[in-house]
Amino acid sequence: MSRAALAGLLADPHVSRVLAALNGDGEETRIVGGAVRNVLLGIPVTDIDLTTTATPDVVVERAKAAGLKVALTGYEHGTVTVIADKKPFEVTSLREDVETDGRRAIVRFGRDFDADAARRDFTINSMSLSADGALHDPLGGQADLALRKVRFIGDARTRIAEDFLRILRF
Repeated sequence: MSRAALAGLLADPHVSRVLAALNGDGEETRIVGGAVRNVLLGIPVTDIDLTTTATPDVVVERAKAAGLKVALTGYEHGTVTVIADKKPFEVTSLREDVETDGRRAIVRFGRDFDADAARRDFTINSMSLSADGALHDPLGGQADLALRKVRFIGDARTRIAEDFLRILRF
């Protein structure tokens, strides 16, 4: 599992541009989930998702100020697509599910990366990469990758009840 490959992900000029637009003044944005997992596995990254302490309105404001395009793909749930030179990045504000019906959730935005990681589906999707190149792995995703193990975070039944599509992803 290569740290150099992670650095390569951050070196992408589109990634750099979006991170530069969203980071600063007390806000932090990280690459999260499948992109981090795939780089560590040495397999192609097809899309890059980001997570941020910034609320959706701040993401929109900062992206537009940096000359980036914005699509309000899941604004009420904290997701905005930021487009840099035709390359889309889903940017989701840190959040917690207050209530869920198995598919849609009422969310509350937060600022705790570890709490956000704990509400995700699998340990291997809970890792994040900050702009300084630090890999954050609060739930043991790297160890599970090394074992080629897909493990739900917490109780599998609870994770599936929160979002029934998780069983398909599993």
